[in-house]
Amino acid sequence: MSGGMSMMPFRPSRRALLAAAPLLAIPLGGGKAMAAEGDFNGFLAGLRRDALGLGIRSATVDLAFRHIQFLPRVIELDRRQPEHKMTFAEFIGKVVNQQRLDDARRNLAENSGLLQRVQQRFNVQPRFIVALWGIESDFGKTQGSYSVPASLATLAYEGRRGALFRGELIAALRILDQGHIRADNMLGSWAGAMGQCQFMPSTFLSYAVDFDGDGRRDIWNDRADVLGSIANYLSRLGWHGNESWGREVVVPGNFDTRLAGLDNRRPSAEWSRLGVRSVGAAPLTGREPDGSVLLPDGLGGRALLVFDNFRATMKWNKSVPFAAAVGMIADGIDRG
Repeated sequence: MSGGMSMMPFRPSRRALLAAAPLLAIPLGGGKAMAAEGDFNGFLAGLRRDALGLGIRSATVDLAFRHIQFLPRVIELDRRQPEHKMTFAEFIGKVVNQQRLDDARRNLAENSGLLQRVQQRFNVQPRFIVALWGIESDFGKTQGSYSVPASLATLAYEGRRGALFRGELIAALRILDQGHIRADNMLGSWAGAMGQCQFMPSTFLSYAVDFDGDGRRDIWNDRADVLGSIANYLSRLGWHGNESWGREVVVPGNFDTRLAGLDNRRPSAEWSRLGVRSVGAAPLTGREPDGSVLLPDGLGGRALLVFDNFRATMKWNKSVPFAAAVGMIADGIDRG
């Protein structure tokens, strides 16, 4: 990522804006709508053939299809662009708030034993697991109320990104076929992100874990599976359990913005020579890992010095503000 790219205003993700939106299935009516419904039914017939051909049991497909209907509201949300593009500072102010920090500290304390076991297995620090849990679903309180099969079928049928969502729908059917959740309980955002860690179905199949060994990977209701799945995903994305994410820094007014960006990694001693300082104007310690300076709101805005764990979080959600918020909440937990 170049320095110029990092200066662009942040557009909130669909999940951040809409994961908690209520289910709104608008019945189809009239000649045009009836034709659309007929086309949708034909699409489902083809999808059923594909699913059966991939070895998904017919009983699973039939049960899932009882919960699938065309959702015009999903198409509306997919096509809608936010009227306001949040800056980095606005996003951090909204997400890294005192209530979330207080809730994060409480959830860390309440789940300390479980989180220690998760850390032992996956080598991810508990404060980062809790931070991600808080941002993705407000610690399980805002998982979304859309039928995931219905949302994905609607988006696959709509065609703009049909192949992507068709694949996710097949993945959702595999999850149902494996018995991890019932079709009527497979709820999530309008875009198909599911459960307390907001995994897409393909992500679930690759990274969700049955941490408590009950035979199901339940990221909707089973806290052990939720926290274990978050940690497993981070670990598989390249997380270093003995390092932090980065820190907020101060850069001089004459800092060369061409040096900013994830593609420019330097030792902290070199950043110090270029005038980068810790907040409070103290020099960098020199013990930090090699890092990159980011200027998400441009020169004069907040500046970050980020390390490899920041890059791992960016693989979870390709957003500088998101990854920074995870780190700042984790740091805020420590300071509590």
